Amino acid sequence: MMNFTADQWIIIGLVFLMGLIIGAFLLAGGGRKWKERYRAEKEHRERVEADYAAAEKEWREKDSLRAAALRDGDRRPAARDTDGDGVPNRADDRPLDPGKA
Repeated sequence: MMNFTADQWIIIGLVFLMGLIIGAFLLAGGGRKWKERYRAEKEHRERVEADYAAAEKEWREKDSLRAAALRDGDRRPAARDTDGDGVPNRADDRPLDPGKA
């Protein structure tokens, strides 16, 4: 085991104190920086959540309107377009020439 002299202990102590002082200067102002970044991230998250809530409200409204339209369509089956040609079925049943009917 090594035995240190008094001079060596003083040098070790001074190096340790110098390290503490340099470290304190390097980290000065870091407390403000992380708080500002935290607040910015918090504001960003709140904006994203508000946008998502607005979009979700719009999605729910569209979904309820879609469900209401489907329920309304089930009540009036003649107004539905089952063959998908864009013309209601009631119009598909009419003859092309009304004089021949």
